Amino acid sequence: MAPASKTLKIDGKDISIPTGLFINNEFVEAKEKAVFGIENPATGEIVIEVQEGRADDVDIAVKAARKTFKSKEFKEMNPAGRAALLHKLADLMEQHKDELCAIEMLDTGKTHKQASNLDVPGSIGTLKYYAGWADKILGQASFNVPGTFSYTRREAVGVCGQIIPWNFPLLMFTWKIAPAFACGNTVVIKAAEATPLSALYMCQLIKDAGFPAGAINLINGYGKNAGAAIASHMGIDKVAFTGSTVTGRAILKAAASSNLKKVTLELGGKSPNIVFPDADLKKATCHTGTRIYVHEDIYDDFIKTYTERLQKVKVGDNFDKEVDQGPQNSKMQYDKILSYIKSGQDEGATLHLGGKIDEIAQKGGKGYFIQPTIFTDVKPDMKIMREEIFGPVVAISKFKSEEEVIDFANDTSYGLAAGIHTKDYERAIRVTSALEAGTVWVNMYNFVHWSMPFGGYKESGIGRECGDSALENYTEIKTVYFNMGLRAPDALD
Repeated sequence: MAPASKTLKIDGKDISIPTGLFINNEFVEAKEKAVFGIENPATGEIVIEVQEGRADDVDIAVKAARKTFKSKEFKEMNPAGRAALLHKLADLMEQHKDELCAIEMLDTGKTHKQASNLDVPGSIGTLKYYAGWADKILGQASFNVPGTFSYTRREAVGVCGQIIPWNFPLLMFTWKIAPAFACGNTVVIKAAEATPLSALYMCQLIKDAGFPAGAINLINGYGKNAGAAIASHMGIDKVAFTGSTVTGRAILKAAASSNLKKVTLELGGKSPNIVFPDADLKKATCHTGTRIYVHEDIYDDFIKTYTERLQKVKVGDNFDKEVDQGPQNSKMQYDKILSYIKSGQDEGATLHLGGKIDEIAQKGGKGYFIQPTIFTDVKPDMKIMREEIFGPVVAISKFKSEEEVIDFANDTSYGLAAGIHTKDYERAIRVTSALEAGTVWVNMYNFVHWSMPFGGYKESGIGRECGDSALENYTEIKTVYFNMGLRAPDALD
């Protein structure tokens, strides 16, 4: 029996959300009939229970995906047909954008500004972009070897396992499924256990759009069960993961120990932001990350301007369109952030602003609200300067020279992204070239676009998401030679 959908009232809207696993275009019960609760981070209360998939459910989903991948109908589907389905899905997202925005806000704690300006339109744009690629995945032809005609084919990898994180559940869902499907693969995707609701809603839209049964399959579940099963499954040909470096290592080991499946990993980061003395301070304090290096000549001015900005940040109900910062995503993440704040204090950094639970936003002690927090005079070896926090905690340090700050910036095991602020574009080119990061922003920060590759150096990952670079992750290259009068190999010059 199919698990019943549940109607939630979100931001004044009655929204029906499926609760089952999505396998072969149907919402189904997990084999063990286990469920787990999804909480509203603004209150800490469970709002819905969904089916919990485990290894047996992953196996069922993989078999469904494999059957579809090998079917004559799927193999012979015109690439333009795959493009049409991605466009149809994008159109359905447009029609249901208010519902998707509300679900994402409920599930993650994101504000309306974040969900409506980035997550939903970014997801729609991703689908349309890869729809445009579906019939442009081409090979090459060559007459370079005398006596032969050769060409290459870009062929689908097969069944792709995909594991997405809690921080951008809707966006990561489309980042993963769109290039995979455009290239002719089938998918078994696992949503993060904290934030599966937008993926579940998307699966209903996938069915409504007319995707072939088994093309996209969704497993709700925990990493230790469902995620581990995907990474080690012998029937999965490629796995893509976005999440922590620790988990990425485990997935890489599982992939190597099973069938040596192809792996792409978009992992952690601790991205440096460098503010040079000629920076526009207003712009620099509006576009910063959480690891900031400021030139000593403007350090005090920057701290003053940045403090004034963060003091104006409104923390509270993320469904209030005037709110700038909602609750943290989960109790686990909330406790982790508070532990980092304590670590910064214990290690001797100056707690300049915040550092406490936001009791006004909590309203009766409920929800996971933390004040925007600034630490100053942070030393390079402190945890808050070296480890990814994923919360409203900023660590600021000063520097003297360009050479020094490049060393500071690169002194990390990560290399996901970086930002610099300067009006000197010769300096900008020098520094962006010297930084060991997959993305570097100049006079802006944290902007990504589906048409440009995103991924990291060093322990921040393997491979790239987005752009045409992602297509390489989902295709195999086959070389074909035709004998057109080739002489015997031992006679070749």
